[in-house]
Amino acid sequence: MQYRTLGKTKKKVSILGFGTMRLPILGGEAEINEPLAVEMLHYAIDNGVNYIDSGYTYHGEKSESFVGKAMAGGYRQKVYLATKMPVWLVQKKDDFDRIFNEQLTRMQTNKIDFYLLHCLQKDSWPKMLELGVLKWAEKAQSDGRIGEFGFSFHDSYDVFTKIADAYDWAFCQIQYNLVNEDVQAGTKGLKYAAKKGLDVVIMEPLFGGTLANPPPAIREIWDHVGKDSSPADVALRWLWDKPEINLVLSGMNSMEQTRQNVETASRPAGNWLTEKEREIIPLIQKTYRQLYPVPCTKCRYCMPCPTGIDIPLNFELYNDSTVFKGNTVKLCNILYNSMPASQKASACVKCRVCEEKCPQQIPISKKLEDVDRWFTKAGGANA
Repeated sequence: MQYRTLGKTKKKVSILGFGTMRLPILGGEAEINEPLAVEMLHYAIDNGVNYIDSGYTYHGEKSESFVGKAMAGGYRQKVYLATKMPVWLVQKKDDFDRIFNEQLTRMQTNKIDFYLLHCLQKDSWPKMLELGVLKWAEKAQSDGRIGEFGFSFHDSYDVFTKIADAYDWAFCQIQYNLVNEDVQAGTKGLKYAAKKGLDVVIMEPLFGGTLANPPPAIREIWDHVGKDSSPADVALRWLWDKPEINLVLSGMNSMEQTRQNVETASRPAGNWLTEKEREIIPLIQKTYRQLYPVPCTKCRYCMPCPTGIDIPLNFELYNDSTVFKGNTVKLCNILYNSMPASQKASACVKCRVCEEKCPQQIPISKKLEDVDRWFTKAGGANA
């Protein structure tokens, strides 16, 4: 396993972090397949991964408790734990301690090694300042409950620089991958952080899993590189090739993914990409941008929908049925039409509550119209 440093105290962290937002499930989002998830987590830790990331709302607020249980048997001493303050749930100053203490209980620890303000955006940041979050965090650090203090981010580059300049942060977490170089903070934000000496953790390295399972048009391009270069493998190595990046989080949900990612992160240090891979990546990027009509990463921050629409599922079916061919289109059509009416795109009443929460700033109500049109009048309906 390769390691880099992270935070003001320059803790030695594995370049691969284990994200627990997309753990394997048995049924609904809150029903984690715990035996399999524990096996995956322990395998990763036993093979050098020492950074485990969670969040208050992940898996219907079950992720942190799962991590706490999985850290039994000496595993807590082998890792750094990271989780986040859900800023959208904070209404008064007392909420900081109430939520944080609940997180400590869930994760069965007396300290969070890397703590973040979750999903800071243009509107939430001033509110956090008004409620005194920085003084609260400094107090929690002084009494030993928090190690390194940072923020995760989903907004524009201009907002990113404003927040980055507002405080002496230990680290930040941004969405970044080889098809999202110009989205949110983007490459400009990554380089800005590096110039400030602000360490960077990357989330969504595989764009919600999309990069690991490319459509035929992308697969055809990858085939020119050779079978030794898997799309997920290259997408991770593309990130680790950048010295500005300290750690990459991967939301693994199978043992196969865990083994593959650990293997990739354990390559000898040095040249992360072959010359052929470097030559072909710009074409991969260009083709992806042309293919997907909705840039949804399935983070589910838009949920729950007041009307009951399963927004990420609608977008997933729409994206897959417009990019893939043959049986995939037919399957997407079957799945869409088997959904309850309340969960379909057609149930949207344009309240736009979801749009206020979307990290990707997708015009969801407009895109749901496109989904409905596709599956009732256009290509999807004709599958």
